Amino acid sequence: MNNRLLRLVEALGQSALEGMLVSTPENRRYLSGFTGSAGYLLITKDRAILATDSRYTQQATDQAPDFRVIPAQSGWDWLIESLQKSGISRLGFESEHLTVAEHHRLLDSIKQEPSLTGISLVATSGIVDGLRVVKDPEELTLLQRAIDASDSAMDAVCPTLREGMTEREVAWRMEQAMRDFGADSVSFNTIVASGPNGAMPHHRPTDRAIGPGEPIVIDMGAKIGGYCSDITRTVVIGEADETFRKVYDIVLGAQLTAISIVRPDLTGGEGDSLARSVIQEAGYGDNFGHGLGHGVGLAVHEAPRVGPNSADKLTAGTVFTVEPGIYIPGWGGVRIEDIVLLEDFGARPLSKARK
Repeated sequence: MNNRLLRLVEALGQSALEGMLVSTPENRRYLSGFTGSAGYLLITKDRAILATDSRYTQQATDQAPDFRVIPAQSGWDWLIESLQKSGISRLGFESEHLTVAEHHRLLDSIKQEPSLTGISLVATSGIVDGLRVVKDPEELTLLQRAIDASDSAMDAVCPTLREGMTEREVAWRMEQAMRDFGADSVSFNTIVASGPNGAMPHHRPTDRAIGPGEPIVIDMGAKIGGYCSDITRTVVIGEADETFRKVYDIVLGAQLTAISIVRPDLTGGEGDSLARSVIQEAGYGDNFGHGLGHGVGLAVHEAPRVGPNSADKLTAGTVFTVEPGIYIPGWGGVRIEDIVLLEDFGARPLSKARK
């Protein structure tokens, strides 16, 4: 078994589980290396099985050398047969991903097999996700490549923006540029929010023409080797007005404060407060409605959560965003986002695009 599987087996033992059914795509990829869109993993202390359909059996065999690949059509026959051979009695499943309908079908399949009357299905949350929080060197390399692609796109495209361009045009230019700089795909739908639209943190680009001096919030990410980046910059075309300069300086100060002070063993809530206190003291506390950040990896939003009341521990080796913002209805918004790697003595920014 590879190191990731061994760590999972250890975590299962700590949870009094003898096996784990893995269905979340990112967790499946993390543990096996398999990048196909369909399949399940069954992992016990002495078995690692990848079940997928005929479209992917050869791909799975090539990508997941630590796993026994077995064909699986619709239904749970493959799992019933595997459980009969395993002899386990407590099987964990990912409760936040397996649908209620699939769970019912699995329970019915187990009940119909007399030899499995002793099997208990145990709902779990965050077991594999917890293993993914601390990034290994291979993951950091892929993350940095994705970050570099979106950084390069941001720096290349922003100087070309002109009055009259639409939000959709800017989004498309950014996505093309990320591809040109090596991205396999985008990690989420690009956000371009100009003028009053910037007051909506997750605004979708429209055909609105961008005017001079307006704040333009651009939030985007690239994906390389399965790993995601996430960056936000707020820019203007032409001269920025006094409101923009004031709000931008507050947001930038909040971000730089958090990056310079955050340390291992703080909670996500404590990390959030480092930036939030700066914005609150400037009188804009009610205009910062979302959390300071989130983990980034195989998913663009993953643990740890860095927001108010988050008890997630910020440990060395975690990668997360720092993205304070101020949003003013009728005017617009400012958000600045970078990805940082938390090391033993503080945070090291991985994003390098101009601010």
